[in-house]
Amino acid sequence: MDFLNIRIIDLIDIFLVAFLLFHVYKLVKGTAAIQIFIGIVILYVVWMLTELLEMELFSKILGGFLGVGMFALIVVFQQEIRRFLLVIGTTNFTSKIKWLRKFNLFSKEEDGFYSIAPVLVDTCKKLASTNTGALIVIKRNNSLDFIKTSGDSMDIALNQPIIESVFYPNSPLHDGAMIVEGDRITATRVILPVSEDRSIPLRFGLRHRAALGISEKTDAVCLVVSEENGQISYFREGDFVIFENHDDLKRIINRDLNTAE
Repeated sequence: MDFLNIRIIDLIDIFLVAFLLFHVYKLVKGTAAIQIFIGIVILYVVWMLTELLEMELFSKILGGFLGVGMFALIVVFQQEIRRFLLVIGTTNFTSKIKWLRKFNLFSKEEDGFYSIAPVLVDTCKKLASTNTGALIVIKRNNSLDFIKTSGDSMDIALNQPIIESVFYPNSPLHDGAMIVEGDRITATRVILPVSEDRSIPLRFGLRHRAALGISEKTDAVCLVVSEENGQISYFREGDFVIFENHDDLKRIINRDLNTAE
């Protein structure tokens, strides 16, 4: 009956394992690796049961298979492992602890944020009127240096004429994403990681998948203008954000960039 003697550290251990499995599942969800992941979990549970029931022969066979199979799993899950390490490396855990912001323990340059929402939305509205495609990534807490290196470094004040000139169809800078940090444009022609979520409607193109991809891996928010129908989309935390009109979109962006919830 030793299993009834549960310590607090055991509960923490169970919580951490559940937390890890949940985030691994989120990473592989919607990909071909999900079936492999479920198979591994089932196999591991069976192995634990054989250990508990002291089925030595079967337990040794499964344990040996799982041990040798780890090398094969590194190859099979190469993309998912890379994504997992990328998420860990770019996650700002302090940004998740909202109550700490009230004590200003983690400073954040927010002064420029209040003025950029109208500029961004009004520019996207004008680009949408001519079906000019655009992809704008707006930094919040997480560093975007790991993607900025794939494009052209900039340091330009954010304004409507500059954004329009960047995404003008004949401009050499119009391919890829624009990175906005504070009230500055810091990079253009940036290549973003594309989301592998299979639930995305087929009518959405590569720009939308790229916006979803970077919003899945960081806390950045994204604006996308479709060159097919001129529709403006807004992305946050790996999902579409619904808004009623352009004024509502400005309010949502301001809230996301200056949140103190």
